[in-house]
Amino acid sequence: MISNDSLVLYKNSPAVIVSSEAATGKYTVKFQSTAATATKKAVYSTQNIREKDFVFLYNGPVNLEKSIELSLNQDLMQNYKQLVKEAQELILSDSDICNNIFTLEDLSVFAGLDIDGENYFAFYLSVAGSFSFVRDEKSFADGKILFRARPMEETLSLEKKALEKEQEGELRQGFIQRLKDGKLLPGDAKFMQEVESFALGQCEKSKVMHEAHFKETVERAHKALLDTGIWSIFRNPYPMRYGLSTKSANISLSLPPEEDRFEVPGISFAIDNEWSTDPDDAIGFDGKYLWVHIADPASTVMPGSQIDENARGRGATLYLPEGAVRMLSEDCLEEYALGLKEKSRALSFKILLDQNGNVEDCEVLKTFVHVKRLTYFQADELKETAELKPLFEIAQLNEKRRIKNGAVSIEIPEIHISVDLDKKSIQIQETPKPESAAVVREMMLLAGEGAAKFAFRNNIPFPFITQESPDIPKDLPEGLAREFRLRKCMRKRSVGVTPGSHGGLGLGFYSQVTSPLRRYGDLIAHMQLRAFIDGKPLLDKDTMLERISAGDAAAVASHQAERKSRMHWILVYLLSNPLWTGDAVCVDNSGKIPQFFIRELGLEAMINPGRDVELNEIVKVKGSNINLPELTCDFIVI
Repeated sequence: MISNDSLVLYKNSPAVIVSSEAATGKYTVKFQSTAATATKKAVYSTQNIREKDFVFLYNGPVNLEKSIELSLNQDLMQNYKQLVKEAQELILSDSDICNNIFTLEDLSVFAGLDIDGENYFAFYLSVAGSFSFVRDEKSFADGKILFRARPMEETLSLEKKALEKEQEGELRQGFIQRLKDGKLLPGDAKFMQEVESFALGQCEKSKVMHEAHFKETVERAHKALLDTGIWSIFRNPYPMRYGLSTKSANISLSLPPEEDRFEVPGISFAIDNEWSTDPDDAIGFDGKYLWVHIADPASTVMPGSQIDENARGRGATLYLPEGAVRMLSEDCLEEYALGLKEKSRALSFKILLDQNGNVEDCEVLKTFVHVKRLTYFQADELKETAELKPLFEIAQLNEKRRIKNGAVSIEIPEIHISVDLDKKSIQIQETPKPESAAVVREMMLLAGEGAAKFAFRNNIPFPFITQESPDIPKDLPEGLAREFRLRKCMRKRSVGVTPGSHGGLGLGFYSQVTSPLRRYGDLIAHMQLRAFIDGKPLLDKDTMLERISAGDAAAVASHQAERKSRMHWILVYLLSNPLWTGDAVCVDNSGKIPQFFIRELGLEAMINPGRDVELNEIVKVKGSNINLPELTCDFIVI
């Protein structure tokens, strides 16, 4: 029978027996429920428990308060720790007893101690917490406390690991303080790998950020990486943060198959910006038919293939100021882009227009095409030639037709940003608006309209693009403010397998088919058209809708990363050019703070000029308070 005031372990904490009931086998124990603090004294509680719920330590009487106080005495515990090591050495030196199990009383004798009830718990902690002895778990489960001496080699190994962990902890604490101060050492880089992964969206939490008492956001992690020099301002985190690859697709397309193709007579023209490296469309007119030729990767990419699945996962080519990350492999351009060889393979749209410019008929053909590449400015210079003049006239007629049908034309200046990471240089220039750019736009719209009509007439499940007509007010302002007001009126577009009108373009049918090298929706449209031409099975509507949706969702992530990346590089440009100033045009003065458009940066911003401003009024501004991680900048009127 365990006497009252005996010392026991209850939930691994010290407790004393207050009373017992032999009839029920229940014991009442007293234990410390709340530790003493600077403002609160220790609180003790009692609990009725069974014998199996505790482990006996010492037959009382024992003063619980004094027992706990001694276990917190650092000098006493350090002395016990050393004596426990000596007890281990003594036991291991005797081969007759080195494998025996021992009680605490036995170990106290080997340690040369005469322990009583009050310091019994302190001695227990010294033995149980040491690397010198290991508790016999079977006996502990039976309510007894017995220990076995641990082999010295094992003890030394555990002590070494503990020391390394302690030193690592000290190093980490030093790192955390240096992180707070923004003054890291070269060896701290290993600790920052977690912060970098967090800033790139590769993990949801950061222990380092938490320990440094930083707000656990990717923006704050970005700031920490900049402050400590781990990242420079030339590090663009947004593609990876949106889960996008920063490398082009690496599965090469096979060589185009040998198949019957119609050879289109004459020369067609691939017209694009001077920096374009992936020409995927060309146009021509043979006197009767308008020809729109499109790159033909679908001749090789089969539905459901690995290349198809990878392209669907990307959704689109990711166009970054520092370079393009292609939806299809880089090496496919040589065989599939137009105009890079003497004769190019294409999927061509042979379009017959009526006298009003409407698409009367469209035929889809596999072709060979002779393509000449021109920049927009070169095409403008040749617009009166026999080859190009009809194309300019068709484009003008088509634009008039669309406007008559309710099309909305919005002309907001755009910029082109190019970044040279090796030279750490950024160039920003306004994208030119030559007349031939509008010609190419109209030809691509005609191809999209013709393809949609062709698919509808032949009952082909197809990615149709629709948009409700905008509700445009009658009191539109003039100038650039008009373009921004119009933009607010536009409805969201939809992509699906049900055809319908595209109000914004003024077209009854529309689909995008002119960029299969860089848009998944265009690529899958080509797959369907080719399957129909070749008499092969078509993807059904449900499968088409599923794949269109997946590609469109991936493309949305690409577009978001592109927008964030552009803003990142604009701010890096301003940080690199602190004396920059530019013109801002007021495009909306209806709110408390007017909205401006900074043409040189292609940037919209809310700017407080400190006075009333008229629509289209121009003010001179400079950047201030640039926060790169947050992608914010205050523009101040000067």
